[in-house]
Amino acid sequence: MHLLIVIIEFAIVLGFLVLIHELGHFIVAKAFGVPIDHHPEVVARFRERWSEQDLNESRLRMARIPDGAELIQSATILAPGFKIGNVIVMAGVPSIMQAMMDIVAPKLKSGVRMLSESVRANAREGDIGGPLRVIANAHPDTIIGSYPFQDEDKKPNTNLVVRSRDPEKLSAAMAAVKEMLAGLNVVR
Repeated sequence: MHLLIVIIEFAIVLGFLVLIHELGHFIVAKAFGVPIDHHPEVVARFRERWSEQDLNESRLRMARIPDGAELIQSATILAPGFKIGNVIVMAGVPSIMQAMMDIVAPKLKSGVRMLSESVRANAREGDIGGPLRVIANAHPDTIIGSYPFQDEDKKPNTNLVVRSRDPEKLSAAMAAVKEMLAGLNVVR
């Protein structure tokens, strides 16, 4: 686990069922070597929502949080997620996960933004693979991807995507891609 912590800045764990949700809590607690128990704040929120009769063990399982974890909760989230170390555990239900992500996102570090441009090749992927490899080798600070598809005329076609964190390098590589496409003499 320590090696994993060094390699990645943050891991986000999503659970979509109570069983998986609670299992994620236990796995993360074990990975960090900390005990897990019912978090008093979470149990108090559950008691506000449910009667003692309705607050059964299945519901209380969602209140188990690893010791030392920071809760991710708001007024709209009943069973919170949590952050411990560089691991963030959130619900997998899209609307709840989005609410949790809105809370967490401002706290996440971000690096230099990846920029992207795309162009339709009007050629089959196999017809441009060689020239595209030459361009990719000439522009090592970019990532060039080719994505085949069937166009509106039911013919094979390819979208080309160039990515880079440096706008000038992105522009240079995309110019080379467009120049290569302009010089193609292929029939689809």
